[in-house]
Amino acid sequence: MKTYTKYRKTIKVTYLFTTCAIFFAALFFAPVFSGLKSEGENWFAVSLNGQPVGSCADLDLMDGLVADARRQLASDDGELVYIPAEVTAEGKEVLFGQVDTRQQLAEAVLSIMQDSVQETLKHAYTIKINEYTVNLGSSQDVLDLLETVLKQYDTRDEYEVELVVDPDRELNVLTTSIVRKDEGEKTLRTAGEGAGVESFFDELFEEVEPDVSMRDFGNLDYGLVGIEFGDTVEIVDAYLPENEISTLEEAVAQVTADQQKEQIYEVQAGDTLSQIAEDNGLPMDDLIAINPSLEDENSTIRTGDELIITVPEPELSVIHQERVYTEDSYDAPVEYIDNDSWYTTKSEVRQQPSAGFRKAAAVVTYRNDTELSEEVVKEEVVYEAVPMVIERGTKVPPTFIKPISGGRLSSNYGRRSAPTKGASTNHQGVDWATPTGTAVMASSGGTVTRAGWASGYGYVVYIQHEGGRETRYGHLSRVLVSVGERVEQGEKIALSGNTGRSTGPHLHFELRINGASVNPFDYLQ
Repeated sequence: MKTYTKYRKTIKVTYLFTTCAIFFAALFFAPVFSGLKSEGENWFAVSLNGQPVGSCADLDLMDGLVADARRQLASDDGELVYIPAEVTAEGKEVLFGQVDTRQQLAEAVLSIMQDSVQETLKHAYTIKINEYTVNLGSSQDVLDLLETVLKQYDTRDEYEVELVVDPDRELNVLTTSIVRKDEGEKTLRTAGEGAGVESFFDELFEEVEPDVSMRDFGNLDYGLVGIEFGDTVEIVDAYLPENEISTLEEAVAQVTADQQKEQIYEVQAGDTLSQIAEDNGLPMDDLIAINPSLEDENSTIRTGDELIITVPEPELSVIHQERVYTEDSYDAPVEYIDNDSWYTTKSEVRQQPSAGFRKAAAVVTYRNDTELSEEVVKEEVVYEAVPMVIERGTKVPPTFIKPISGGRLSSNYGRRSAPTKGASTNHQGVDWATPTGTAVMASSGGTVTRAGWASGYGYVVYIQHEGGRETRYGHLSRVLVSVGERVEQGEKIALSGNTGRSTGPHLHFELRINGASVNPFDYLQ
C-alpha cells in the first residue's frame, strides 16, 4: 500500500503526458473524424480516372483540386496540356465518418493527374476547304500554302492573299481575300457567289480599261486579268496534338493533288452515253454505277438530262481569267431557205461556203486548267465569211405501218433463192405468212391506183402516196377498194390470200419511191 502511494503521482503524470502526445499527433497525422449532418449521402469515397483518391464530405472540393492540379501541370510555354480527369464517387449516409484532409486529397489528385498526362496541345490553324481540312502550325504557313496554290496561275506574282475576318460568321473565323499588289484595296468576292465573280470582273474592266474596244490590239495587256479561289476557304484557331499538324510541304501536296470529284453534266443534243464516258475519262460501268437513272449502256438519255460525272480536281481550285489574242479563220452560220412543198428528207445546197478571217481579243475564264467561258472584248474581221445556203423541205413525210396484224416473216427484202419456178431471185418486197382472209390495211394514207388482177401477183392493190411513194399489196383473196378511191392509214383495203405465183397463203408488201423499190423495214414504224 505504501509502494502504490509512493509511485501514484509519477504514474499520473506519465499517463497525462502520453495522452497529450497522442492527441497532438492525431491532429497532424491521423485521418479526420467528424460528426456529419444527416442529409442523405454525406460521405464519399472518391476516385480519379479509376484510381482511389480518398474520402471527403463535399464533392465540390474535388473540382477545385483538379483545377489546381491542371495549373501546376500546365506547360511553361503556354501550350495546352491534355489531361483527362474523370471524377467518380461512391456516397453513403453516416453520423460520424473518417475523411482525408485537403492536403492529402490534393497530393493524391496531383499524383494521379501527373500519371494521366497524355499529350501537349500546340497552337495551330485549321484550314477548311469545303469538306476537306488540314492543320498548319502558323499563320505564315497558312499564307504560304494559299500563295503556293495561287502562284500556279499567277506566274508574274501580281496578286497576294490576305486573311480577313469573315463578316458573315458569328465566331472568329478567317477567310481569304485576294488583292492585286498594285491596287491595294481591290479585292474579289468569293467564287461561291457565282455571278458575283463575273460582276466583279466586269466592274474591274470598266474601271481599268473603259474603252478596250477602241484600243489597238497591240496596246492591250494580255495575260492574267483576274484571279480568285474557286472554293470557300475558312481558317480558325485551334489547339491540337503535334501529330495532327501537317508540315507546309505535306499540306501543299494534299491540297494541290487531283481528287475525283463529282459534278453535274447536262446532256447536249447529239450526246451518247459512250461519248460522255469517253470525254470525261470514265469507264462506262462507273458512269452507270454513279447514276441511278441509268440501267445499262443502252439506257435512253435526252437533251437537258443531268448526269453525275467525276472529274479530277484539286482540293482547292482557282478561277482565273486570261486576256488572249487570236487570229483565226471562221465559218459563217448556215443559212436555210424553207420550202413548204418539199419533205424534210429533201434538201439542196444553193450556195457554197467560204471561210472568213478575223483578229480578236477575248477574256477566257478557267477553273484550274478547264475553260469555262470566253468573252470577245474586241474583234476585227479582215474579210467576211460567206455562209452556206441550203434549201430544205418543211413537210413531214408520211409514215408507214405494218399492213397486217401478226404474221410470220417468210421472205425478206433483197436477194433470195427462187421459191417456185419462174419466181424472182431479187425480192422487191417482204412476205408475211398469214392465213387466207387476214385483214390487210393501208400502210399510209393515199389514192388507190390499181385494184384487181396482176399476173404473178394475183389480186393486188396499189396505193399512191405523197412524195412519189407507192405501196403494193399482193396475193390477195379479195379486193375491197376501187381505183381512184382515197383511203386513210389503217383503213381495211383487202383480205390476204394465195393467188398468183405463190407457195402458200401470205401477203406480199412493197414500198417504192419514185418507181424504185426500197426495203420496207427502213420506213415502217
